[in-house]
Amino acid sequence: MATAFTFPGQGSQHVGMGQQLAEAFTPARELFQEVDDALSQHLSKVMWQGPEDELTLTENAQPALMAVSLAVIRVLQQEANLDIGSRISFVAGHSLGEYSALAAAGALSVADTARLLKTRGQAMQQAVPVGEGAMAALLGLELDQVREVAENAAQGEVCDAANDNAPGQVVISGSREAIGRAIDLAKEAGAKRALLLPVSAPFHCALMQPAADVMADALAAADLSAPAVPLVANITADRLNDPDAIRDSLVAQVTGMVRWRESVGFMIENGVDTLYELGAGKVLSGLARRINRDATAISVASPEDIEAAANAL
Repeated sequence: MATAFTFPGQGSQHVGMGQQLAEAFTPARELFQEVDDALSQHLSKVMWQGPEDELTLTENAQPALMAVSLAVIRVLQQEANLDIGSRISFVAGHSLGEYSALAAAGALSVADTARLLKTRGQAMQQAVPVGEGAMAALLGLELDQVREVAENAAQGEVCDAANDNAPGQVVISGSREAIGRAIDLAKEAGAKRALLLPVSAPFHCALMQPAADVMADALAAADLSAPAVPLVANITADRLNDPDAIRDSLVAQVTGMVRWRESVGFMIENGVDTLYELGAGKVLSGLARRINRDATAISVASPEDIEAAANAL
């Protein structure tokens, strides 16, 4: 029996997230203050009071989601005497969640992670003018089918598979016109649903290269050490321990596909039978069950969830 910790990505944010943790646990309060101080911004106020459109801004949503995930970790370390290095087999995160995973595993400080994600969010937002890019979820088609749709829809523009989330659940990203064509082609190819996503930029596609360049510089300057447990990287769906390899993967991840279906499969093939999703939302737990029905997927976000997880861990 082995356990993995997974960390959610953008889209899981909601006003009020983390507030119960802060009210119930001193380590959580201290963590949120640490992030606020690192960013010289009262991010926790935005998280708990909104407005929602301010929290949803990429540069706020990314460090905010990390903060909730790390608050859960800090509380588990206190309540369950959790030692990730001895108790957990792998960490993995969806897109920005990789930074949360690395901070949880001690490879990055919380303050550095917050600043890196703020930089990442700003760079991703600025890489493509608002309105020129789009993302869409294609449901009911497998990855090979989606890649064929994307190739046929591109017509000289960018249209890439961005997230391979679960069987029959793939997200595409690129120029708005190409994504529109892909939605029509996906329906013709038998997709159950093909819908635009409410995002502010086309993440994980070639249009994000300016943001990848920014992150290459930011990560080169960051103090990143080997994680206490292996990271299963988005870009390789394989374990990484070496700091330089992790840096390269984080840069490549900005323009590359999030191989989440394969990442969860890799962890299960390597003995993991329980995946905890630490932080806001339950997206990754739902995906884990779709990827492998035999896997146990548990969301940990509330004080009640933490009590149950502490007892289990």
